[in-house]
Amino acid sequence: MPQGDDSFVPEPELTYKCRLYLKKQIKKAPGSVSLDYDKERRHILGMMKRTINMGESNSALVIGPRGCGKTTLINMILDKLRRKPSFHDQAVVVELNGLVHTDDRLALKDMTRQMGLDNVVDGKVFGSFPENLTFLLNCLKSGDRTTSKSTIIILDEFDLFCEHRKQTLLYNLFDVSQSAQAPLCVLGLTCRLDVTELLEKRVKSRFSHRQITLFPQAHARSALSKRMELVKRLLSLPSDNEDGACEDGCDIDLVFSRCWNKHIEELLKDQEVINIIEKHFEIQASERALRSFLTVVVSRLTSSHPFLSLYDFVQTYKQFTADAKVNMLKGLSVLEMCLIIAMKHHTDIYDGNPLNFEMVLRMYLKFVSQNSSVNIVDRSVILKAYEHIKNLELIIPVKGCSRHVQKEHQMHHFLPLSEQVNTAVKEYQNLPTEVEQWAFSSLQ
Repeated sequence: MPQGDDSFVPEPELTYKCRLYLKKQIKKAPGSVSLDYDKERRHILGMMKRTINMGESNSALVIGPRGCGKTTLINMILDKLRRKPSFHDQAVVVELNGLVHTDDRLALKDMTRQMGLDNVVDGKVFGSFPENLTFLLNCLKSGDRTTSKSTIIILDEFDLFCEHRKQTLLYNLFDVSQSAQAPLCVLGLTCRLDVTELLEKRVKSRFSHRQITLFPQAHARSALSKRMELVKRLLSLPSDNEDGACEDGCDIDLVFSRCWNKHIEELLKDQEVINIIEKHFEIQASERALRSFLTVVVSRLTSSHPFLSLYDFVQTYKQFTADAKVNMLKGLSVLEMCLIIAMKHHTDIYDGNPLNFEMVLRMYLKFVSQNSSVNIVDRSVILKAYEHIKNLELIIPVKGCSRHVQKEHQMHHFLPLSEQVNTAVKEYQNLPTEVEQWAFSSLQ
């Protein structure tokens, strides 16, 4: 595969600028979900516009599997609204995430910050939770539809907000929305189809029960061709601008941009590259996963390797599809690997029955006694290695096992498969020959 135009050899600084620009573009560039969810996009956009322009209050849930583009779709709609100069004078957007805002107090504090209310009354907003809530609700309810600033509240990971005590925040937001006391649009994003069953009765009675479902089948139509178009767009440099100026002050030579884009166009015609992208799509269909994949591909650019190649895609694909447990095993010390092998043999001999430290220790000491070249270590060191394996969750405690049992006798299940251990042993660098032979020896 050609590395690019041989007549053009970029300077190291130019390669660095190219890599930096592409990483930012892969992270920030608009996605392709609007093409797949055009009907849903118009529905949500209409709701937000009615809230902003007509003072209409709304609440709705956007439901779809992880990675289908819920958050990306909402961000694209908000970006479109924010392009209008009058948007910031008419509306304020509050974005909360159930993974970050783990209780109502944190959510309320961040809401006041994003709404610019944290300095309205000195210290009052950061008082008790009831005071904060009362103050925020009074701010939302003040004025009328024509004088109040519209508020759009996005609740990502909505199902996690349902776990908050008494669902106080959800109740009050839906109550303000339903009673139309202020122009308020509450939009929850979740992957749970049964999310409305998580709502308390009083909260459910104030929810509009409007649900917008994103079906993955719609996203899958013509998936590969759209995926290739997105890859090409994310990996291309700007070449139409005469001065070659990129955003964030990243200036890239116009000649290099054209050369790079021509190379990318040819590279993406390679059937092996197409196969890799298709295989990656079959494993992880989300656009987020693709962007992570391309970020690693671009990271392989260096001053001595200024153009992407098939090899970069192959190596990145291997990295993404590598067995996580095998990689974890390959990172263990030789002593820990010996204990893993002992656990593997024990599991094979006793048909997957649980094990404890004393059982593993006996098997390991038997191996050491038969191999004079293997160094003998203290019991305390072996126990520490065993504890490290436990902390990595390569072994897990047997359910129902009493915690009062001495830790050397606590029973555990061994999680890695024999094939995973064998693969790790084969790929382990500088593993002593005796240990490798022990791993593949017949059952003792």
